[in-house]
Amino acid sequence: MASAQKKRITINDIAQMAGTSKTTVSFYLNGHTDRMSEETRKRIEEAIRETEYQPNPLARGMNAKSTKLLGVIIGDVTNEFANRFVKGVGSVADHEGYRLLICSSNYDSEAERAYIDRLIALGVDGFIVQPTARFKAIAESIEAAGKKLVFFDSKLYDYASNWVKTDNYEAAYQAIEHCIACGYQRFLLVAAAPQLLSSRIERFSGFVDALQDEHRDFSKLEIDSPVDIKAVREFLRAHIDGETPTLVFAPNCWALPDIYVAMREFYPLMPEKVGLVGFDNFDWAGVAFPSVSSIEQPAFEEGREACRILLDLIANDSSEKVHQVLSCKTKWRGTIMAPREDA
Repeated sequence: MASAQKKRITINDIAQMAGTSKTTVSFYLNGHTDRMSEETRKRIEEAIRETEYQPNPLARGMNAKSTKLLGVIIGDVTNEFANRFVKGVGSVADHEGYRLLICSSNYDSEAERAYIDRLIALGVDGFIVQPTARFKAIAESIEAAGKKLVFFDSKLYDYASNWVKTDNYEAAYQAIEHCIACGYQRFLLVAAAPQLLSSRIERFSGFVDALQDEHRDFSKLEIDSPVDIKAVREFLRAHIDGETPTLVFAPNCWALPDIYVAMREFYPLMPEKVGLVGFDNFDWAGVAFPSVSSIEQPAFEEGREACRILLDLIANDSSEKVHQVLSCKTKWRGTIMAPREDA
């Protein structure tokens, strides 16, 4: 016959055995014993020793000033950018004694709100968030809860915030400028609606401005998540004639893999007649065939800086907004031809 399961000892049990209140026991567990009598301390200590009571560290933290927990909300945790970013956050958090609670919103604002509400209830000390376009109302609830917040990858243009991001405009502008010098004459944009997210707006603006400065036009297909590969393929077929050198710009890292798949029938035309440049996707862009040219963000450094900013805000309880911009690098691979000598 199996032995009966051992009863889980609670803080209420300790309080009853010590003949004191739950609040007093909580004060003892969190080291607040200055105004506690020696007799009360000894009774609580004896009750804990007899029962081998192990306090829940999360519950202790929620009663304390700090839980040493940080909430990290990422649009998609499955890609290499997210992996490198989290490692960057962790490199700073671990050193300072913090632990991470990581959630994937899948770019869904309702899921984003649900995670934020749950993390606030758990008592996290602050948030690092890759926001959706509807994050403003959620950000205000974080502020109301007295928690610090740092955006990464993007910011909201209608909400004053702390953020760390990359030089999206300059990176996109220089990449398109390079592609014009390579001899591409027709330009296609396959991207999500910019809305209020700075990363989308800046990449779109860099693309448009580079073309306008050279008096070039472009055609655009607006996409959502998940990507409709069939719609992308039909758009490409309508604008690629196999003779005019045509560039496809895919500025959303989450969409680049699907856009690349949609372009399969055009692989034999790469890079002379059809070019492709996107963002990130470090894990497969270099080993695909043809290999994909991409603008790569310093994800590890971005995570490290976001965590440093957040911990500094928490430590100093500062209301001053902190902003940081990091530089990108473009890896030119098999989907883009070399610049012309006469460019």
